[in-house]
Amino acid sequence: MTDVKKLFKFMELVGRLKHVKRTGWILHNVVDPETISGHMYRMAMLSFLIDNTENLDKVKIMQMTLIHDLAECIVGDITPVCGISPEEKHKLEDEAMQKICDLLGDKGPDMLTMFREYEEQQTPEAQYVKDLDRLDLIMQAFEYEKRDSVPGKLEEFFVSTNGKIRHPFVSQLADEVNVQREALGNIPFNNKP
Repeated sequence: MTDVKKLFKFMELVGRLKHVKRTGWILHNVVDPETISGHMYRMAMLSFLIDNTENLDKVKIMQMTLIHDLAECIVGDITPVCGISPEEKHKLEDEAMQKICDLLGDKGPDMLTMFREYEEQQTPEAQYVKDLDRLDLIMQAFEYEKRDSVPGKLEEFFVSTNGKIRHPFVSQLADEVNVQREALGNIPFNNKP
């Protein structure tokens, strides 16, 4: 049986993600930006769309979407412009995940293993979740450009995902985001490899 006081601490940590705004949007002066938990929630919802004929573990993907940014409740949302190397970021996040998982008793090792699987990007499920991460990024950027009537303002988020979404279905969804974005503001559809 897991220590109830540790589970309470885990609930507090997870709860932080409901309030932590994503750094990229803050740095681009987006008004009322999404939170980390909002980002993870849409990714989890998108995991329902996985074709059952594919050889992908849908439950694992859904769990991974909910775990992939969990360390940010301790380290914050570290982006490339934060001045922290990718190696240091991974180290900080792994250490944070170890602390989080230590609160979960016998459930912790499975969560830590899944987080590391995502970070290593060696399995089809981890790669699919990474594609969902990129898809959600451009969808959110499109929504802000549309909401705030600033077509093209968040172009760098589209450029950063250019050619990186590999799964055919997720790529198709990304293409549609770009088509809708182009129609909104006559922005050239240049998000193809």
